Amino acid sequence: MSGHLYLWTKTIHLVMVMAWMVSLFYLPRILVHLVEGKAAGQGVERLYIMARKLFMFGNVMSVLAILSGVWIGISMGYFSGQGWLHAKTFLVVLFIGYNHWTFRMVKKAEREALSWSSTALRWFNEIPLVGLIIVVYLVIGKPM
Repeated sequence: MSGHLYLWTKTIHLVMVMAWMVSLFYLPRILVHLVEGKAAGQGVERLYIMARKLFMFGNVMSVLAILSGVWIGISMGYFSGQGWLHAKTFLVVLFIGYNHWTFRMVKKAEREALSWSSTALRWFNEIPLVGLIIVVYLVIGKPM
């Protein structure tokens, strides 16, 4: 891959990852507001709309982040013997699962079947931050 194309692809990848992480950080926060809003007797219908739109936005961003990341990885020969990249890829798969798990929780909340407390959801909301710290460390340090 040429120098300019590599820089543009890496730029796109980083921006798409940031946009995806925004959705991973905020979708569980919407769940906190849903639980607390329902407990307070407030209308939460708008939060369901926000959650669905944010989930779709995050999915689009994740696909673009993954495609650009795979393109970079293939063109740079990273997929052979790069343990840090295998660990990062594993965490990306976990992020995808986390995103879909969170959206299933939104659907449960819509059916009034979500049993999590707002405190538990706040802790659940911290999982992607820990994963992101590990991913950034792996990318910068390439320790394996």
